[in-house]
Amino acid sequence: MIEPYKAIEFIIANAPIFAQAKSERVYIEEFRKSLKALLMQRSSESSIGAQERDAYAHQEYRTLLEGLRAAVEKEETLRWQLVAAQARIDVYRTQAANARQEVRVTL
Repeated sequence: MIEPYKAIEFIIANAPIFAQAKSERVYIEEFRKSLKALLMQRSSESSIGAQERDAYAHQEYRTLLEGLRAAVEKEETLRWQLVAAQARIDVYRTQAANARQEVRVTL
């Protein structure tokens, strides 16, 4: 049996966690641009292309990408859990409406 109140409590409890996960992901995505610029600036190469290559190959940049991967995974997991909780509520609504309709038909 679907318990809509548990689904609602799950949404309420996890909404702030989802918001934090999303903000972390967005921050990392934006910081990636700053880190690339800093790494390009540190490069000993003179051409922009070579500086960019050095930045993308740098360990700090690759570490940041690993963090971005983890942040996206966390955000997406929470998002789909929240979507599933909402779907449970929708199923409950449909079941309740169907039950009401059945009562009307039998009367």
